[in-house]
Amino acid sequence: MLIKNFDKLSTSLGRKIVLEIIEKTLEDVNYYNLIKKYVHLNDNVIQIKDSFFNLKDFEKIYFIAGGKNSSFMAKAFEEVLGERISESIVVEKRGYCSIRLKFPIVYAGHPLPDNESLSAGEKVICLAKKACEKDLVIVCVSGGWTALTTCPPPTLPFEDVVETYRLLLFSGMPLNQMNVVRNHISMLGKGKLLKYVNGATVIGLIAVDEVGGEAWGPTVKDNTTFKDVLQILENYGLLDKVPESIRNYVLENLLIENYSLNVCDLKETRVQNFVLVNNIDLCNIALEHAKDYAPSYVLTTSLEGEAKDVGTVISSIAKEILLYHRPFSPPCILIAGGETTVSIGNEYGEGGRNQELALSSALGIAGTNVVLASIATDGTDGPTEIAGAIVDGSTLLRCKEYGIDLFKELKRHNSSHVWRILGDAIYTEETGTNLMDLIVVYINSTRNPRTLVLG
Repeated sequence: MLIKNFDKLSTSLGRKIVLEIIEKTLEDVNYYNLIKKYVHLNDNVIQIKDSFFNLKDFEKIYFIAGGKNSSFMAKAFEEVLGERISESIVVEKRGYCSIRLKFPIVYAGHPLPDNESLSAGEKVICLAKKACEKDLVIVCVSGGWTALTTCPPPTLPFEDVVETYRLLLFSGMPLNQMNVVRNHISMLGKGKLLKYVNGATVIGLIAVDEVGGEAWGPTVKDNTTFKDVLQILENYGLLDKVPESIRNYVLENLLIENYSLNVCDLKETRVQNFVLVNNIDLCNIALEHAKDYAPSYVLTTSLEGEAKDVGTVISSIAKEILLYHRPFSPPCILIAGGETTVSIGNEYGEGGRNQELALSSALGIAGTNVVLASIATDGTDGPTEIAGAIVDGSTLLRCKEYGIDLFKELKRHNSSHVWRILGDAIYTEETGTNLMDLIVVYINSTRNPRTLVLG
């Protein structure tokens, strides 16, 4: 089982159903399994989805993988191509992956980069520069690439880049906007790996962890500019908070895009990108599994906003279904995917966006026959070893029995404290994936909904 405490959490039929949906979905989106599904080698021809590449056309094959659980992709490629790969590097989040690889692997910091992130970025560039027009470079990317391969331009102090990352993480801005800033202060940001491969053919396989499901990463053209970076920093009140070196760098490059690719650069580089899987696929897979238990619907694959606010909205929808049978009739299951944010102030405890979303939802579904689970698909929510949490109509009452002030802990962003006491934290093994967040809601009315005690 990927969910380590599955049996302990399955204290009701509704909880068991929700956890089984999550368990089956995570297994289906494991990166190793997906590479084995979509990548095949027949004699000297490698097939990736519906495209074919004759390996006889290339003198050398270089392999680069980076991001959370990207080592699962690397393991599959080790088995598919084996000794055909001339040289490789894998960059993984420290603490992840017990898979044994023949490929060299570097463990680096995430979500805040560290010295190993800097070293990893330099090693990736060094490997890419070995390629030439006669070679093939295969690049596998998952969420976390930007932090794990942080390699700032020479004029930017590394410690200033790390501080900027910290400010971005605490600001509450969506991941896609955060990445616009981070891409422009890294030499391995979006599209930039193509600068170093000397005209080699590049294949990118991308696990998308941004809302929208579109390809991103170091092999995909970046259409954003330093003007966008400036706008984002101003919108979130960070322009005067980021280190002076960062601010000056952004302002100096408003007109000259020193580290961005243009259309001509991409035309000279033979690159083909494949979306391996995204959050839309994740929700569709969860939907198919959910249909085995009850009528099921995808609520959204583009979930964003403050975690506590999103929790309130989702619990409100569940209550509408219970009370008025709209937009669906119970029993039913709702699926949602995306990535919420948590804006951190001066006072905060320990938690993550999924744990906070669940904590907020517990207030709204109090006394109802609703079960909700919210997890980070990579198995770690925020800075914790917890993947997420599961709540139901009894959660608020149990908090009171344990003397937990749920409102206070929600305000302090101290959700992990609550889930550890209640025993409702979800712990997983290595999931082998990273596709933002998955929320599963089971709504089952077995009594008159008008008699429910609503939170």
